[in-house]
Amino acid sequence: MPASIDHVVHPAQGSSLVQLLGTRPQLLAVGEPTHGAHGLLELRNDLFRELVENESYRTISIESDCLMGRLVDDYVVSGVGTLDHVLTHGFSHEWGTLDGNRQLVQWMREHNRRHPVSEAVRFAGFDAPLEMASAASPRHALTELHAYLARWVQSDLIPVIGETLDRLLGPDERWTDPDAMHSPSRSFGRSAEAIELRLVADDLASLLDMQAPRLRAVTARESWFDAHLCARTAIGLLRYHYWMADGSAARMTRLCSLRDSMMAENLLALAERGPTLVSAHNSHLQRWKSSMQMWQGSIEWWSAGALVDARLGADFAFLPTAVGTIERHDVGPPLPNTVEGHLFSLRAGRSLVDTRTLSEALGTERPDARVSPWFGYAPLDPDHLVDNDGLLFVDDADHSTGYGPAGSTD
Repeated sequence: MPASIDHVVHPAQGSSLVQLLGTRPQLLAVGEPTHGAHGLLELRNDLFRELVENESYRTISIESDCLMGRLVDDYVVSGVGTLDHVLTHGFSHEWGTLDGNRQLVQWMREHNRRHPVSEAVRFAGFDAPLEMASAASPRHALTELHAYLARWVQSDLIPVIGETLDRLLGPDERWTDPDAMHSPSRSFGRSAEAIELRLVADDLASLLDMQAPRLRAVTARESWFDAHLCARTAIGLLRYHYWMADGSAARMTRLCSLRDSMMAENLLALAERGPTLVSAHNSHLQRWKSSMQMWQGSIEWWSAGALVDARLGADFAFLPTAVGTIERHDVGPPLPNTVEGHLFSLRAGRSLVDTRTLSEALGTERPDARVSPWFGYAPLDPDHLVDNDGLLFVDDADHSTGYGPAGSTD
């Protein structure tokens, strides 16, 4: 390993990160190779705090349900509800049970208690209302959008009345059947009612845009933002349910693509609101295609990060996180000739890595791809090292490791 390798490693701090990028992107995406590891969540929390305090970032968005996340935002901004309530009902995928997310919400609420509204920090989920084996009913998004328009727009412009909307939606169970993931015939997405609802959702979203001058003048900015969120979500969910009913070989590729497309649209909306730190799995934020081995074979699709990068360019930056060990899942120290192995040998704790300089330091040596003994961890792909804007590395993903000595300026 070249002796100069230690010169590409710096403290994993918000100011160092922005200095490495040379700019303050509207969307600063920090990925993780596995979900739920305390050391990774703690690093994310520390980075967000430093970016808020030193770089004027005001929003953090994580891989959680975009509609549910508004409960968390209401709590951290205005104290609406209780901490336990928003942890239970404001996160999808059971993310509210994680200590790192509890600590994040607590810090955000305390920050907002001590600062003026102009300096408030905000929370947002950017995932679609989807779980691994099911998709939500479009009821929540559609009825909220309809209610917003019915309040502010003359009634003869609204394409359906509330009773008709409720009849078309029917019971939520018809939409959320988990067996539909493996049996397209169980999906409600191509029923006559669902097809009509796709047209209704399109008309409601179109009306929202056509009435923008009036609506922006008479409603609060957040109400307008929420209405667009509901419009995007309703259209996206109805599209997703439609393709859940598809029996072709492209079905899973289409569904994974649709999820990341919905993620991307939510991130682009957040970018318009202000500088945002984004936290999600590396595979959702990378600039190249994502892939997954499914029961029907391997599939590939463009990630949310790739879609956002195509729209924002320099206003999007992505830094994946790689790890040394995940002891609770028997992921031991990496082999020496992997990117993780080189960095682990420095014992730098939590570090920020200049990937282009690292690639130069490695010279003609091509690092091996690390093989994971646990399906829940996705090692770094060395072939895409220089496609990232940097790299975060954590020696021990299970525990707090603090700032290591390598590259320290203290």
